[in-house]
Amino acid sequence: MTLTFRPATAADIPLLRDLAERIWRACYVEMIGEAQIDYMLDWMYSAEKIAAELSDGVLWEIAILDSAPVGYLATTFHSAGQAELNKIYLLPARQGRGFGQQMLAHALATAAARGCTELRLRVNKSNVRALRAYDRAGFLIIESLVA
Repeated sequence: MTLTFRPATAADIPLLRDLAERIWRACYVEMIGEAQIDYMLDWMYSAEKIAAELSDGVLWEIAILDSAPVGYLATTFHSAGQAELNKIYLLPARQGRGFGQQMLAHALATAAARGCTELRLRVNKSNVRALRAYDRAGFLIIESLVA
């Protein structure tokens, strides 16, 4: 099965917020705790924040499988041929089936189509599954940060 992708619009903000809520609560409680999830969801997924990013040119996309939304990506395109994959999330029920790799391949193809030769992302160093997926896709660790 193959995912399709469509750009998100302001009308999709409630859908994006719902997907984020479902994914983060199911996947990250053990990694970062409930309080940190609450903080991250309020900070990164407020309707105002998503609307501002959409209007600032951040490309939010919805991943669709059999006409149902199953995940999302958000990419910022910088000058000098660099893009940043800010968000890439997939519903837990769809994980482990190659869809994450399809999402990464889509992000790489989208960046290349916009003239980018580099796609960067950040990942929590405790997120072992994501680190393995990025390694399989050919990503390299170029910096380790502690915030």
